[in-house]
Amino acid sequence: MSTSTLLACLAIGVISGAVAALCGVGGGVVMVPAFVLILKLPHKTAVATSLAIIIPTALMATTQNAKHGFVEWKVAAITAVSASIFAYFGAGWMKTLSSETLTRIFGVILVTFGTRMLLYGKA
Repeated sequence: MSTSTLLACLAIGVISGAVAALCGVGGGVVMVPAFVLILKLPHKTAVATSLAIIIPTALMATTQNAKHGFVEWKVAAITAVSASIFAYFGAGWMKTLSSETLTRIFGVILVTFGTRMLLYGKA
């Protein structure tokens, strides 16, 4: 790995970690576009790499949030079970979609929720 790639990875990590901790988005909102645009990873690789990074990122942020009583554990448990099951199938589905389709889906989701949050102050 080149020095410039290493520095890009560190910068992406810093920004996505902060965004994940502040916004609860797992950092994928920052990582996927950054991996594609800066590191030139294929979209599917960017998504898979982002998901692998979410585990340690979420653990660190959850440790801090749990200390302050911010985690609704029942909601987290129920949602985690359903999200995990459907993430398994979604990862399989991703193989069948083109990178262009995945990029469009990602963009529509970001624009839809971003617009809603800007207009109404909530997702």
